[in-house]
Amino acid sequence: MDWGRLFLSAEGRIGQKDYWIGVLILIGLWIVSHLAHIFAPLIWLVLIWPWICVYAKRLHDFNKSGWMILLPVVVGCVCLIGAIVIGGAAALGAVFAAFNEGGSDTGTWMAVLSALGVAAAFLGVAGVVKLIFLLWVGLSTGDAAPNRYGPPPGVAAQTPPAVV
Repeated sequence: MDWGRLFLSAEGRIGQKDYWIGVLILIGLWIVSHLAHIFAPLIWLVLIWPWICVYAKRLHDFNKSGWMILLPVVVGCVCLIGAIVIGGAAALGAVFAAFNEGGSDTGTWMAVLSALGVAAAFLGVAGVVKLIFLLWVGLSTGDAAPNRYGPPPGVAAQTPPAVV
C-alpha cells in the first residue's frame, strides 16, 4: 500500500480494505491528537486533507464525484446553525428570564435544559448523517470495470502500446 498516495492524493480509486485502513488510522490520529491539548485543533486542520483524499478515492471507486464529501459537511453546518439559533436562543432566553425572576424558578431552568436538548438533537442528527455517510462510502461495492476515475484498485493502469 502506498501511504503517500492514500493520504495525500485525491486522484484515482481505492478499495474497501484501503478505505477502512485509512479511516481507522485517521480516527486513531484524531483520538491521539487530544493528548496534544493546545495543538489538537491544528492537528485536526492538518487531517482534513487526508480525510478528503481517502473519501474522494473511495467515492471514485463506485463512480461518484469526490465533491459528494460536501453532503455531510453541509448537513453538519445546517444542524449547527439550527442548534445555535433554535436551541441556543431558547436557552439564552430562559437564562435571562431566570435571572430576572431571581433564578429560583425550576420551570425556567427546565426550559433551559429543554432548549439545550433541542440543540443536542440537532447536533445528534449531524452525527448520524456523518456516520451513515461513512458506512455508505465504506460498504458500497466498487465498479469492477474501469470508470472515469481509472482502473479498479489493484489493477495497473493500461497504457497503449507505443507506435513505432
